[in-house]
Order: sequence, then C-alpha cells, then structure tokens
Amino acid sequence: ENGAGKSTLMKILAGILPLDSGELFLDAQPVRLDSVRTAVARGIALIHQELNLADNLDVGANIFLGREPHRLGILDRRTIYRQAAAVLGMLGLDVSPMTILETLPIGKQQLVEIAKALSVNARLLIMDEPTSSLSAKETETLFRVVRELRGRGVSVIYISHRLGEVQELADRVVVLRDGENAGELQRGELGHDRMVRLMVGRDISQFYGRRAHGAGPPVLEAVGLETPAHAGHRLNFAIRAGELVGLAGLVGAGRTELLRVLFGVDPALGGELRIDSRPVAFRSPADAIRAGVALV
Repeated sequence: ENGAGKSTLMKILAGILPLDSGELFLDAQPVRLDSVRTAVARGIALIHQELNLADNLDVGANIFLGREPHRLGILDRRTIYRQAAAVLGMLGLDVSPMTILETLPIGKQQLVEIAKALSVNARLLIMDEPTSSLSAKETETLFRVVRELRGRGVSVIYISHRLGEVQELADRVVVLRDGENAGELQRGELGHDRMVRLMVGRDISQFYGRRAHGAGPPVLEAVGLETPAHAGHRLNFAIRAGELVGLAGLVGAGRTELLRVLFGVDPALGGELRIDSRPVAFRSPADAIRAGVALV
C-alpha cells in the first residue's frame, strides 16, 4: 500500500538515501552505496516514479545527463545522438534524440526516463510504477523490453499498484507492509486476493456499498466546448449537484486540457460554459474560484 516503504527502500538501493542499519550485498559481497554515482557504477539504475528530467534539454542530452561522452573536453554530440537513438529504438519510441523534451507528451517523457536507465547497461533495474503515465500500447512495449532484459540476465525490481501487471510480469513477489516484509509469493502462487491479503494483513470481504441517491439540478454545463488541445472537437456534458462524474481517457486524450479550460487556466476556443444555468467566461483561475470552482 501507499506508505509501506517501497520507494524509500528503492532509493536506498539506488544510493539516494543512506540506510540506518543492516547491510547490502551485491554478488554475495557487502557494498556501501553512498551516492547515485556509486550505485550506477555497480550497475544499479532506478527509474523514478516522478520524472527526473530537464525539460529544456533535448532527449539525447537527458539520456546521457551527467555521463556525457566527450573528446578533449568537448561534448561528443554525435556519439550521444547515435547511442540515444539505439536505446530509443529498443523502446519503440519514434522520436529524434534532438527533440526538446518539453515538446513531448508526458507518456513519451516517461519512456525517455526509462531509456535513460537502460542506457546505463544496468545489471539491476529498479522500476518504480513505470506505467503510471503510459498508454496501453506503450505499456505493452515496456513489458516486451522487461522480458528481453530478463532474458539477457538483467535483474528487475518492478513496483506497481496495478496487481494485474505484477501477475503478468513477476517471477516472484515480495510484499511490504508498514516498512516490514509481510510475505513472499512464488510464480505459481501469484493471485490478486493473495497479494491483497499480504498487503493489508487480512481478507478483504467487505467493500464500499453503493447507495442510490437523487442528483440535483445542473451545476456546471459545457455546450459545444472546444479546448486548445483538440480544436474542432465539441464537448457537451453536465454535472449535477451531489453527483460524482468520472472523466476517463488514454494519455493525450485531453482530460487535463479540459480541466484547465474549466478552471480558467486556458481559454476555450469555442462553445459555452454555464454555472447554475448562467453563462460564464473564465479569464483566469481567480474568476473560476469566485464562481465556486476548484482544481486539485
């Protein structure tokens, strides 16, 4: 579960955080990983849950940041772009290494983060929720790469809240609960209920019960609304008082862009917004806040 200690433990293995006690062994020998550089030199690479990239640099520069090949003190950009292209090809990412990172959608930026770790030629690759920003197709590509790495003898620690992914990929599962080892499952023992039982410490037999209730009048209405992300596509929907509406879509479908328009961050290209059946024009988030709209 959240707070069980997974990411903290992985940061210790990657040399980001010091351990308080105990020992780490690599190839049956005790090691002291006192920095990220030390961990990388030992063949340990961590793909962070949060993007750890410089969006003002190009893709190739991000992949080799801090490890740039050079000649006579001058960056060897030709080598950077050639090697970066090879790693991007492994991930099926059809992007030029010379592309500025901030121009890429978040899913492709996540793949650049993964390419950065693969470029180290790691013996131990730690993936901390790597699919959180990926589309279904990008996730399939990542799974293929993980299996290829395993076939080449690379060890992979794969952290995910998506238990279906764990079942599909893992040879073995270790579950943490409250910072302690709660149990271990071998490949033949993997199952959703077994993993959940180890995560929470008991069988989950009671779930939230739905109770029907009547929704009130429309609070927010979008009529022919066009967002800058998808010009020409008109959106029509209404949200009623006491109603909880889910907004779903793949990466790049325009969910975040829609919310930015609803909150006055970006102007709509067309259409109309209504609050309590009255037309409104949000020129800024301050206008939205005064109308009772909040964005978390």
